Parts: sequence; structure tokens; C-alpha cells
Amino acid sequence: MPIEIKVPSVGESINEVTLTKWIKNDGDWVERDEVIAELESEKATFEINAEQAGILHTKAKENDTLQIGDVAAIIDDKAEKPANAAKETPAEKKEDKPISEKSPELYIKEDDQKKKDQKQSASNTTDVKATPVAAAILADKKVDVKKVTPTGSNGRILKHDVLDALANPGRPVGKELFSREKKSERMSNLRRTISRRLVEAKNSTAMLTTFNEVDMTAIMELRAKYKEVFKKHHEVNLGFMSFFTKACCFALQEWPAVNAGIDGDNIVYHDYCDISIAVSSPKGLVVPVIRNAESLSMAEIEKEVVQLAAKAKESKLTIEEMTGGTFTITNGGIFGSLMSTPIINIPQSAILGMHNIVERPVAIKGQVVIRPMMYLAVSYDHRIIDGRESVSFLVRVKEMLENPAQLLFGKDPLKALLEL
Repeated sequence: MPIEIKVPSVGESINEVTLTKWIKNDGDWVERDEVIAELESEKATFEINAEQAGILHTKAKENDTLQIGDVAAIIDDKAEKPANAAKETPAEKKEDKPISEKSPELYIKEDDQKKKDQKQSASNTTDVKATPVAAAILADKKVDVKKVTPTGSNGRILKHDVLDALANPGRPVGKELFSREKKSERMSNLRRTISRRLVEAKNSTAMLTTFNEVDMTAIMELRAKYKEVFKKHHEVNLGFMSFFTKACCFALQEWPAVNAGIDGDNIVYHDYCDISIAVSSPKGLVVPVIRNAESLSMAEIEKEVVQLAAKAKESKLTIEEMTGGTFTITNGGIFGSLMSTPIINIPQSAILGMHNIVERPVAIKGQVVIRPMMYLAVSYDHRIIDGRESVSFLVRVKEMLENPAQLLFGKDPLKALLEL
């Protein structure tokens, strides 16, 4: 009897998913437990596997919305295995070996080939097909040939092509002037969920934002001094996120309302810090969680960040990895943001926004000096957190970042020594 492959349950609150991609095609032979399709819920992307070996007969199409329990495909487990579906040959297996298993000789060959390809690419760039007049204008005006659309035969650049590029410097290559084309595409489950949650956060919380700035000199000097030793010892880079996570964990424990949330008429306080890290993925913003961040070392936090970010980029995060956070950190600075007002990740009560590090003149002890400065923003739910708590929380974070030694004890080491 054919085996029905049904959409599995992926969470109590999730009733439907979108079939984003068939890994195996209709009529293909599949092995037992082989991945056959990718599904996307409102929170995560996950895979479905073949329950038995056989011929796959798809019942749903890509981008179809399916209910939990719907039949996505049928596997004919009585069918004979086709001759062209033989097992991998040793040569094929060798090609699929992980990079980490390659020999040093292979690395050298790949590096040589990469350099050769780069050299060839550079040669192709300089070898431009253009009329003498067009070539002269290109050289005289120093026009990037990549921004010129050739209209001559065999991709030859003509005089008017260069003049057109000079007259319209902001126009994308190959795009018609005064174009008014548009397209419409269905929002993914993840994007619809992001939209709903952001609107809900704006409408259901008394959101307010407070700002401050932090001098990043001490952290940048510390990273420059120890980054190589840190990477060699822990096998992970020393980034900014571990410093900010550590500082937030100490400050959250001093100001527990910032680490709380509303449940009906109750305020739920947490004696642990599950820090949500906002990560940009190909399908939208996701927020995986670092559990008990207050108990982790700097290296352990960095490893968690790298692991979760890699999973996000590959759309491999599970629902469990994205639920249950108590406080969120988002870093718009990696995209060049100077300042923003981040939106609370409900049901949490606050979110910290990091921004771009910019060298600016600042006054220190009556002297104007240039320092690497970063604006910080904390958006918070005023129903739970008062202004005193939000401002004091952010000032505490600022103090620890400007004096990284405080991250050892959550206070000045000398004061800890003197029990002050």
C-alpha cells in the first residue's frame, strides 16, 4: 500500500505551512529517511523525510499553503528501484567529502586555480570591445565599463553608449529610462508573522526609547590585543556581541523589570537571562535565543552566536531555538545604521539596539579628542519599566562596556576587592 507523507505538527499554535521547495522531483526514487521537501511555518523552516524507499509522487506544488495533516506526497514502496538510481560510486563519494578532509595538496591546487580565475577575470575586464572613439572617451572620462550598456554587434560599446552612461550616471546598467515596471509576490509565512508581531508590539505596548552613547576605545583595544590569542585558544573570533551580552546580563540582574514580561495581569520576572539575538536571514529577520547567557563565558557566547547565525542563514533554526527569550539585542550597526528605535520583541519588555561605530570628536576632561563612539538605544514597555529603570539599565551597560574589567564581577574590580 502506498505510503502517505503528511505535513507533521510543528507547534501548538501553528495550523498551516508553506511548501517552499521540493528537494526530490515527482517520479524520483527516494531512499528511506532522505529529505524530500522543505516546509516553512510562521516561525521556522523545516524538512520532511521519506518514510520508506520508493518512487515519489508529489501531491502539492511549491508555494502551496498546506494544513497540518495534509498529504504532501505519496511514496510507492512496492515499485522497483530504477537502474539509474544505483548507489554512489567511490568517485562520487570522494567528491562529496567535506572540505576539512581535503589534503594540503588539494588546498594548494584550489588556491592556484582561484588565483588563475581572478587573473583571467581581471584580463577580461581590461579587454573591452569598443570603437576607437568610445574607447578614447572611456579612458578620458574614466568611465567604469561595467556601467555602460553596449548596443553594438557582439557586445561592442559605441560612442553613444558611453555618452548615455555619462548623461545618466545613476541609472542601473541595462535598465530602460522612465521604466514603471512592478511585480507582486505572495508574502511568506515568516514575513507575514514578522509583520503581525511588529504591528502587535506597536499597538499593545506602551513603547518608549531612551538613548545613550558608549566610547568603544577600551573594547577595541582589548580586541586588538587579544583577538589572535583568543581565536587560537578558543577557536572562535572575539566579536562585539559577547561584550554586549555580558554587560546586558549583569545589568538585567540589577534591574529585573527590564528582564520581565507581562502575562495577563501578572508581571513575570526571570532570574536567568535568555538573550535573543536578532539575525538577518535570507527569508527575513529571525531571533534565536542564547539560553542562560549569564552563566556562559565570553568564548561560549561567541560560539553560540556563530552557530545560531549559521543556522539562520541556512534556514535551519528550529522553533525551540527561537522561543523563550527574555531580552533582545539587535545590531543595526553592521548595516551602517547610526541610530534607530528598535521595536520590542513581545512578550519581552525591552530590546537593546547597537549601532555603527563612528569616530567623533568628544570632550574628555576639558579636551576635545577623537574616539570611536556608538549610539545605544533601549526600547522598553513603559507598563512594566519606569524611566529610572530603563535609563539606569542603559547607563550600567555603558559603564561596563567602557570599563571591560567590570565584566569580571559586574562591578569595578577594586570595589569588589574592598567589598564596597
